[in-house]
Amino acid sequence: MVACMAVMAREAWTDERLDDLKENVNQRFDDVDKRFDQVDKRFDQVDKRFDKVEAEMKAGFAEINARFDSLQRTLFLGVCTMSASIFGALIVA
Repeated sequence: MVACMAVMAREAWTDERLDDLKENVNQRFDDVDKRFDQVDKRFDQVDKRFDKVEAEMKAGFAEINARFDSLQRTLFLGVCTMSASIFGALIVA
C-alpha cells in the first residue's frame, strides 16, 4: 500500500524562507485577531438581545404568577364558602 503513494520532493528551507513563513504566519494571526474583534462586537449585540428577552420573560412570568395567585385566592374563597354552606346546612338540619 505504501509503495503506490506519491513521494514529495524534499525542499531546502533557507533562513530567508523561514523568515517569510514567519511573517506570513504573523500576518495571518493578525487577520484572525481582527476577525475575532468583529465576532466580539457581534456577541455584544447578542448579549443585548438576550438581556431584552430575559426582561420580557421575567415580566411574562410575573404576570403568570399573579394570575395563579388570583386563581388560588378564588379557589380558597370558593372552598370556604362551600364548606360554610355545608356546615350551615348540617347545623340547621
